[in-house]
Amino acid sequence: MVAPIDALAPAVQSALVAAFGEDVRGADPVVRPSQFADVQVNAAMALAKRLGRKPREVADAIVEHLQGGDLVASAEVSGPGFINVTFDDAWIARQVQAAQADPRLGVATQPTEIIPIDYSAPNVAKEMHVGHLRTTIIGDALARTLEHLGHTVIRQNHVGDWGTPFGMLVEHLLEVGEDSEEARVVETDPNAFYQAARSKFDGSEDFATRARARVVKLQAGDPETLRLWGRLYDLSKVYFNKVYSTLGVTLTDDDLAGESSYNADLPGICEDLEAKGIATVDEGALVVFLPGFTGREDKPVPLFVRKSDGGYGYGTTDVATVRHRVRDLHADRILYVIGVTQSLHLQMVFETARRAGYLPDDVEVVHVKIGSVLGEDRKILKTRSGAPLRLMYLLDEAVQHARTYIDEARPELPEAERAEIARMVGIGGVKYADLSVAHDSDYVFDLDRMLALTGNTGPYLQYATARLRSILRSAGVDPEAQDAPVLLTEPAERDLALRLLDLDGVVAQVGAIYEPHRLCTYLFELAQTFSSFYEACPVLKADDEATRASRLTLCTLTLRTLVQGLDLLGVEAPERM
Repeated sequence: MVAPIDALAPAVQSALVAAFGEDVRGADPVVRPSQFADVQVNAAMALAKRLGRKPREVADAIVEHLQGGDLVASAEVSGPGFINVTFDDAWIARQVQAAQADPRLGVATQPTEIIPIDYSAPNVAKEMHVGHLRTTIIGDALARTLEHLGHTVIRQNHVGDWGTPFGMLVEHLLEVGEDSEEARVVETDPNAFYQAARSKFDGSEDFATRARARVVKLQAGDPETLRLWGRLYDLSKVYFNKVYSTLGVTLTDDDLAGESSYNADLPGICEDLEAKGIATVDEGALVVFLPGFTGREDKPVPLFVRKSDGGYGYGTTDVATVRHRVRDLHADRILYVIGVTQSLHLQMVFETARRAGYLPDDVEVVHVKIGSVLGEDRKILKTRSGAPLRLMYLLDEAVQHARTYIDEARPELPEAERAEIARMVGIGGVKYADLSVAHDSDYVFDLDRMLALTGNTGPYLQYATARLRSILRSAGVDPEAQDAPVLLTEPAERDLALRLLDLDGVVAQVGAIYEPHRLCTYLFELAQTFSSFYEACPVLKADDEATRASRLTLCTLTLRTLVQGLDLLGVEAPERM
């Protein structure tokens, strides 16, 4: 199966060569959607000067050689030299048939690359808050999409599991007992454990002294301290997995790659950077100054790799992650799905790694910049006390909000089914709202809007899939077995068929430029196109059996496309709503 625009581009190339000879081979015609036909071609405007002819003359020659095959039904010149092309109905129908017969719905696999993706990154013994929402959801959607395209994705959950706070936390764990109820609170309410430890640290000099000594033991590799640290880690993993399970993301314990993973590498990296003249000692600290990175009054901004007290900063660990992902994971591309505020820091890390030889020029490294989640006041979403809002609280609120609607709309459904639908709709609504805006943009967290059944929302698309399933149940159709020939006799049928053929290009685009909102837009437009088709073209009461069967094939492919697209976004599609 070939998407329409992808099929037309080589046809235009052949027409160019046929009209003007081999000298124009390799010209890159712009093919884009048109309001006047299926697509518009802009090749004449660019070639006119090169060929010494008027744009319309060039366009006329292209049109003359473009028609006559089984792809193009008509092509005509408009404006100063644009070509409006209408595809042949029979060709479109064959492509739809091929997509319906294909388990991948026409989405092509790509040459496999190894792609580590750094996303989520919570902290051990701390609760995940709303700031973790977007990196977790967007990172997971990109991981799903790139895997679907055939790549080997290595999830890297860069957990905060090292540093000075752990002396305080380990000492508190030792006092309360590692198997006590006070310790197990980390599994459900990590902030309570952290705050209790902090209160002791701030209120008792004796505890603070022991906590500082515990940091030294931790960094020195004391076996008992490491064992207690590992116990904290294990308790936190229970909490992480609860959040990930609720969100429906694909992160597992095997994907944990915390800061501690790189601890043994840090002294060697500092020595290497200093030996290569990349890092220098400044006021007792080892820092990297890079050309072009300046702050106030044009003063150079340093990347700290070793503090004046001998400790290591985030810069050192982040340089180590780059080296590990290239050297040990053999990355072809590396994605960092991290807040937009970390942009300068990551640019400096990447540049330092390149200068050190850890990041070759043929390895692409990308910061997928993540914007913030805002409250109604358009400020960072927080509690009334000013603390970051707990992620699980938001998710529970979304499910409860959805449950209220489902209970009112479908009281006849069994209790367990209503609870499951509410979970899918609540979590799906939150995830889709996040994914449907550009990842580097901020957005306002508004449950009423997120869970609305109208507009570009998750519930609107989930309802569309439930509606399609209802249609197919009424017709007695198995979506996996429906393969009746497609007949395109009405404009609405044709519009739906063309929209269905765009899936391959959209998924490939998301995998290339890391923008899941483009898939959201496509799915929303597909659902709208289906709605128009269903209003204009009777399905169950079609005039004849061949038309009915054809329209059921279009319904089936629409359902499969919506479900597949939502799955790439990590959004479930309930059977009924």
